Amino acid sequence: MPDIIELETERLILRQWMHDDFLPYAQMCADPRVMEYFPATLSQNESKEMALRCQSLIAERGWGLWALEEKASGNFIGFTGLHIPKATLPFSPCVEIGWRLSADYWGKGLASEAARASLKVGFETLALDEIVSFTTLTNTRSQAVMKRLGMTLDPETFKHPDLDPDHELIEHCLYRLSKTDWSHNK
Repeated sequence: MPDIIELETERLILRQWMHDDFLPYAQMCADPRVMEYFPATLSQNESKEMALRCQSLIAERGWGLWALEEKASGNFIGFTGLHIPKATLPFSPCVEIGWRLSADYWGKGLASEAARASLKVGFETLALDEIVSFTTLTNTRSQAVMKRLGMTLDPETFKHPDLDPDHELIEHCLYRLSKTDWSHNK
């Protein structure tokens, strides 16, 4: 088994998931504000299953969607990290960067701070050539983070294959960041 990568930024710790994260994660995923751009909120059991998958993938690979802890308080505030999507997307295979934070922690630059640390691991440790991120067209908050990270909007949108063809969130935009562009902007 590989060593588990854990990261530290000025205000955050990106780490392996712990049992104590499951309840605050479930509360976060039951919040309609947090889940506005997802098909539905998650039940406590669905949230726990997702957290266990994140934990298992980190144990297996050494990296993934890390639990996000605020240093000052020690609070679990969400997740940020790298993931290989299981859905077959028009740009697969790929590694995506993603985040989900409790609404109490929005607007403080924490998603960007954690994402920058994740990108560094992706490009320097994992030697990836490109990292992508995607979201529904109406999720302007996440798109703003993607832009702050130096990611470039792909001209083509795509329909997310896991959503029903008539679902209001089906149309997604794709942002890309190459290792070369990241190196020039870090």
